[in-house]
Amino acid sequence: MQSPFPDLQLFITGPIYVRPEVRQAGLWPEFGHRDAENRKRFEPIIKNLKTVAGAPDDYEVIIFNGSGTTAMEASIRSLVADGEKVLNVSVGAFGDLYHKLAVVNNKDAVQLKFDPGECIDPARLQVALDKEKPAVVTLTHNETSTGVTNDIQEACRIIKAAGALPLVDGISIFGGAPSHIQETGCGMYITSTQKSLGLPAGFGIAFVSPEAVSRAEKVTNRGFISDILSQLPRAKKFQTLTTPNCTLANQMYMQMDYIVNQEGVQNRFARHVQMRDRVHEFIAGLQGYEFFAPEGYRSPTVTCVRVPEELTPAGLKEIKETLREKGYLFDPGYGKLNDALAQAGKRAVFRIGHLGDMNMDMLNKYLQTLKDMLKA
Repeated sequence: MQSPFPDLQLFITGPIYVRPEVRQAGLWPEFGHRDAENRKRFEPIIKNLKTVAGAPDDYEVIIFNGSGTTAMEASIRSLVADGEKVLNVSVGAFGDLYHKLAVVNNKDAVQLKFDPGECIDPARLQVALDKEKPAVVTLTHNETSTGVTNDIQEACRIIKAAGALPLVDGISIFGGAPSHIQETGCGMYITSTQKSLGLPAGFGIAFVSPEAVSRAEKVTNRGFISDILSQLPRAKKFQTLTTPNCTLANQMYMQMDYIVNQEGVQNRFARHVQMRDRVHEFIAGLQGYEFFAPEGYRSPTVTCVRVPEELTPAGLKEIKETLREKGYLFDPGYGKLNDALAQAGKRAVFRIGHLGDMNMDMLNKYLQTLKDMLKA
């Protein structure tokens, strides 16, 4: 049976374009997740993940069945003890999500919230640390809703100097830029498959420090899937705690080998910077359009653009449907952000995802088509 669905090129921020070779790997044989065949897949996957991450040897890699959010919740459940405070630093929707995960899990959570489009201000972070004295701090490396990349090296330095453990959401940037895990010494660095790694959704990924493992031993009510101490014995055997998506595992085996041994990690990072720069050149050539993120903090994987006043969120959604007919999936901006901007009387935004295995030729063709739409 042929697919009844259109094969669109995705220029959203995830899920993303999956190259044909990775799709084809989804047809490789299924396997038993407690059989020797499992290790043939997951040992290379985990070793290649550590290569991409540049993670120290003593960090463990856990692959969660689920999503990046699954791993984020595990970090909260496993590392924030009763009687301790967690400070959730947010520069947008996904920083807010980290705070929500802490609240719904009955943690003593406070939020340091920056306006959308802003990056973490070290001075304000220091004030919040001095006031709240948290044991754990969550922060976002790359805020998908606004296109802001935070300086996590500086933020984690400040957090650790205050005696707290930083937990980093790197979901939309991992595989597209350096993770700085070794430099930050963060307790957990979290990502997932469906963003810059160029894979379908289905796995959350966490790089876990020895300090985090020691801390988890003092936390009660860690859950089951969300318990990193339950996950670790299987992870050390290159297994998942529960039955994995074998199709995705086959695809991930192929893709991680491609990233490390064919494209090359540094080449991949450089390609993301080149695509970002091409998008910046495109936006700079549009009258009335502005970058939403501040200069120096603009993401290598997603660009958020403030539109002229006459282009409303409804108009952006019309552009989305017009581009769909041309074979593209356009991102008309993060919905809740545009709603908030409209209520504040501010101009709307849209996003361009330039991540994963997208290449410059694909990007240029899309930008030309988008330019015609925006001019119209």
